[in-house]
Amino acid sequence: MKHLPLFTNWILLFALLTSAPLLSAQCLESEGKLFNVDGTDCTNNIITAVPFLRIVADARSGAMGDVGIAISTDANAIHFNASKLAFADTDMAFSATYTSWFPTLGVKDVYLGYLTGYKKIGKGQTLGLGLRYFSLGDLQLVNNRGISLNTGPTHEFEVALAYARSISNRFSVGITGKLISSNLAAGLQLPGGSIISHRTAGAADISFTYKTPLNIVRWKSDLQLGLAFSNLGSKINNTDNSIDQDYLPANLGLGAAWAIRFGDYNSLTLAVDLNKLMVPTPCPNPTTSACDRNGNGRPDFKEYSPISGVFHSFSDAPAGGKEELRELIYATGLEYWYKKQYALRIGYFHEDSTKGGRQYYTTGAGFMNNLLGINLSYLIPTANQRNPLENTLRVSLLFKLKAKEVQP
Repeated sequence: MKHLPLFTNWILLFALLTSAPLLSAQCLESEGKLFNVDGTDCTNNIITAVPFLRIVADARSGAMGDVGIAISTDANAIHFNASKLAFADTDMAFSATYTSWFPTLGVKDVYLGYLTGYKKIGKGQTLGLGLRYFSLGDLQLVNNRGISLNTGPTHEFEVALAYARSISNRFSVGITGKLISSNLAAGLQLPGGSIISHRTAGAADISFTYKTPLNIVRWKSDLQLGLAFSNLGSKINNTDNSIDQDYLPANLGLGAAWAIRFGDYNSLTLAVDLNKLMVPTPCPNPTTSACDRNGNGRPDFKEYSPISGVFHSFSDAPAGGKEELRELIYATGLEYWYKKQYALRIGYFHEDSTKGGRQYYTTGAGFMNNLLGINLSYLIPTANQRNPLENTLRVSLLFKLKAKEVQP
């Protein structure tokens, strides 16, 4: 990522982080309605700090349209729903994933690494650990004349520790504590005088899982439901301007997975996730009095506390309830297992075009024996979208160190 113009450098950096359109367009207003210049619905993306926290790293979920809140437990459960760890069927397991970012552009030093695992510590109790590292390489800044200004490393990481406990043989709860570090070329000076700083933040996840037999078909089947509140924590700012802080990507996730077993050799799982960022919606025209009611020069949506911002996020969209519904993100996936060893997966992910527009299909396969597993996933963007993971084969390795059955 070297020797790019100053503006291009930062636009590319932001694109690498968000994997979505970069900025909300300036919307027009007429008769109380907001719209783009071409007459379409107003594009009003929700922008957060450290969006890498929401990237799905493991290849199993990556092959199922990024679902994961309610699917069966594996070593990657801590990312979606740590409470599932209480229902893990082995005593200990861990997973490792490496994902190259934007390989079609020839970028070599941008990647996401993810290491996660769990260990049962008693009946119905499990500890989980997750390490996530997102490297964006060295960022070379130059001015408009092409003169080099400075070079700085850009990376972010997360350390997560989770505890899950089963309340009954059908219901479990989980809590996760997180330490987040963001270093986007610390020490570099931006136009306007702000200095980029190395920042840290703390966050927590709270999650719940419920599972029950479902006798609506002639085969044995189970329904598992998951509810997760993720990335609830402090604001963070990557410059020395302590006033202009950004929200963490707090998220509300609801998932369901219906698993059907067709005899001893075949099983099929249909999974659906619904996600909503619990972050205030930007005001499309932040300089107007309607967006800055106290007249202090800062848009109101950026001045809420983290907790207040969570509650405002459900009712603050400028276009009302219609826009609130457009902020919902849908994901669905299918997983087929043969002999509990060989898996095939497909999925679809949908985000509204006015809220980022990420829309893509996924597919993949997996193999698992008593001790070792491997999952593969491949992403296929829709015709009108590009994605940093397109034409990339993601691979996750899973290890079960003690493959014995452990009852919750």
